[in-house]
Amino acid sequence: MSKKKIAVLFADGFEEVEALSVVDFLRRANIETTMVSIKDSLDVTGAHEIELKCNGLLSDLKANIAKDYDGVVLPGGLPGAEYLRDSESVIELIKQMAENDKIIAAICAAPIALERAGLTVGNKGTSYPGFDTQLSYSEYKEEIVVQDGNLITARGPATAIYFALKIIEVLCSKDVSDQIAEDLLVPLVESQLVN
Repeated sequence: MSKKKIAVLFADGFEEVEALSVVDFLRRANIETTMVSIKDSLDVTGAHEIELKCNGLLSDLKANIAKDYDGVVLPGGLPGAEYLRDSESVIELIKQMAENDKIIAAICAAPIALERAGLTVGNKGTSYPGFDTQLSYSEYKEEIVVQDGNLITARGPATAIYFALKIIEVLCSKDVSDQIAEDLLVPLVESQLVN
């Protein structure tokens, strides 16, 4: 079986917790995870002034991602999510991914890009509170993570690890997702919260 591949799209103003938690967790699951800048530079700056260097540019990788990758992840954060929504290249890519039954995952404010691409209509999903008025889901859910077919959405920064674990579950298996959670002490934290 070939190694699974995911592209995480980065724009200036991305939410660091959401983007980097996903990259970290997916790489732990042995999913080839490419950090892709939607700008003309590999250097991007998060909403909280954390700077990082991406692995490649969307302008160079778009055709390859659409053809060879298993999915794409859109982190939230402002203005990052607005840059994703306003990028013709991003919208074209996620439409291609949808047409080819690939995973499209968006967290926090990033479902506004799914809305522009026409991917919310007829699907269940979620977003950061307050963005529901901008989204045309057939059913808006207030769950931490919502999966509807190949569409995965989540609420915001504190839900990022559950978002990442759901992507792993869909791409690999529940066993792999559970093992990553166990290794990172997620069940321990959850057990302490219950008591």
